[in-house]
Amino acid sequence: MNTRKPIFPWVVFGYNILVILWGAFVRATGSGAGCGAHWPTCNGEILPRPEAVETVIEFVHRLTSGAALVLVVALVVWTRRRYARGSLIRWGAGLSLTFTVTEALLGAGLVLFGLVADNDSAARAAVMAGHLVNTFMLLAFLGLTGWWVMFGEPHRLRWRGWRSLSVLLGALGMVLLGASGAITALGDTLFPSSSLVEGFQADLSETAHFLIRLRVIHPVLAVVVSGFILLVALAQFRGERHGPTSKLVLAVRGLVIAQLFLGGLNVILLAPVWMQIVHLLVADLIWAGVVILFGITLGEAAERASDDAVHDPVK
Repeated sequence: MNTRKPIFPWVVFGYNILVILWGAFVRATGSGAGCGAHWPTCNGEILPRPEAVETVIEFVHRLTSGAALVLVVALVVWTRRRYARGSLIRWGAGLSLTFTVTEALLGAGLVLFGLVADNDSAARAAVMAGHLVNTFMLLAFLGLTGWWVMFGEPHRLRWRGWRSLSVLLGALGMVLLGASGAITALGDTLFPSSSLVEGFQADLSETAHFLIRLRVIHPVLAVVVSGFILLVALAQFRGERHGPTSKLVLAVRGLVIAQLFLGGLNVILLAPVWMQIVHLLVADLIWAGVVILFGITLGEAAERASDDAVHDPVK
């Protein structure tokens, strides 16, 4: 029997992570207006002349985002050729494509409506938070697709009471935490502090910009959501001692603890660009892990192992 595990879905997942991190680099360096108020062209040109580093950074992001769309389309085609109609894997790939398209539209909206560079409006904050939620949904379905391809899709999905609810609450907490993190990162980018004391004083000032005053929400949410995931959500898998699920639980637990440390370090170091990107990377991985665990709580035993889960191709 062929025991090779198909890795193509994970390649697509990993590549999208890189594109997301580069997008964070675009925001953190203030390069969102590098192509002017033009989309999909850059400064009105298909191949712009790199007269400024911001233009290069933004244009690279657009190129890599376009390649991500091609990869997700390829994933949809790959799953349709390999799995039967009605397969959860096909649904996962299809929804990944949906959120890839909305991801591009949100990015276009940021550019076309001028919600980039030094824009500090409430509209930009709202769209940034929505952009993060859409990114999370994209990673959720890419992650579930990869997991089901590698370890087999369930016969069906069924609600499992408190076991499912606790992990779902952890995932919803991650959504709120991620959205608040996007707003906090925007505030750190637009209103950097020169010292830790100055930052705390600004956070508590009634006259400070709303993006600064909102920064205190994120660390509080981080402690609450992380504690819930560690003490409640992951406790539902206490009986898992072997296999991929137990390894995933261990990975999520380690990442959550590491993220708390990284969050504190991010505050102490005054949110340098490289730390913001590392912080986002770990957040994305935790999110994907929690969503996959939620899928596991809903699914019955997989029909067969990874390559045995392949159905007859649709003709």
